[in-house]
Parts: sequence; structure tokens; C-alpha cells
Amino acid sequence: MTKKERILLAAQELFARYGYAGTTMKMVAEQAGVASGLVFHYYESKEKLFMVAGAGLIDNMVSVLHDATSETTSGCEAMGVFVRAYLDFTTEHEKTFPTIIRCSPFSDDNPDLDRERIATKFLDLINIIEDLLRRGIEDGSIRDLPVPQTAFMIYGVIVGAVRTRFLTPYDIPGLYAEAREFVLRSVCA
Repeated sequence: MTKKERILLAAQELFARYGYAGTTMKMVAEQAGVASGLVFHYYESKEKLFMVAGAGLIDNMVSVLHDATSETTSGCEAMGVFVRAYLDFTTEHEKTFPTIIRCSPFSDDNPDLDRERIATKFLDLINIIEDLLRRGIEDGSIRDLPVPQTAFMIYGVIVGAVRTRFLTPYDIPGLYAEAREFVLRSVCA
């Protein structure tokens, strides 16, 4: 792993654990095992590092979701695979995933960040859901629903389950499985 990659991973882990306000560039440098100046050399500012950290995780997730749904035979099946893959991604990246929660446009962990830039990145996920809904409506496996609104509702269910798991003291057995089944009951024909 290069020094730049170590810095990014350290930032993702620290932003996930302490949030934007609670993480310093010095903390990132220490965890990555590099000089503080190198962190600034690669990322210029904490805000830029935070944005790159969150965007990198989202890009990785989008790639995983595309791969997971690419071999499905119907929109409903693809939706189920999408939700499962999304939720699995959160547990597989437990140390870094909360960075996405903290930089989400659905969070105000740091309202001074470039909200438009963040929202554009998150639309990649919403667009996948919209594509799966359209595919399912076309092949008859998903009911005829208003696509944009339904996509945001599905994303809201997924985000709610993830936020409950990561940000609350509640331990709800089977929450992720039920979130997936809830989505499928809500949209599949």
C-alpha cells in the first residue's frame, strides 16, 4: 500500500470513528505513519481529504453494486441483490463505512461542506435504484410505481437501517434482512 493509500484509509477510519470535527490532519498522519506535511501535500485540506475519503468509498460501493446486479434476470431480483449487496458492503467495511454516513447529504455532521458536491456523488446510488426500478417495471417484476420518489424511499429504508446499526445503541436482530424484505414487499409485483 502506498503512503497516499495509507493516508486515505487512515482518514476513512478516523472520519468514521470521530466525524469531521473530531478528526485532525495530525491524527490522520499518525495513524497512517507519515509526516503531517505529506497529508497536506496529497490532500491540501481536511475538507478535501474528507470529500475524497467519502467519494472513494461511494465509488467502491457503486462498483460492487453494479457487479452484484449485473447477472440478475429481473428488476425485482436485481433490487433484492442490490439491497443485500449494499447492506453487506456496510458490514464488510465496518471500520470505514460510517464516513459515508457522516458525509451524506442526509446528514448534517458538517453543514459547511460542499453539500451540492456531496449530493451529486450520492445520486450515483439513487440512479442505480431508479435503473433497477425501470427495468423491473418494464419486465413486469416490479409494480408500476413513480420511479424517482420510490427510489428515494428505498434509499431511505436502506439508510435508516444502516444508521440504526451504526449510530444507535439498538441491537435489532435481523434488521438488515427485514429491510431487504420490506423493500421487496413494497415494490415487487
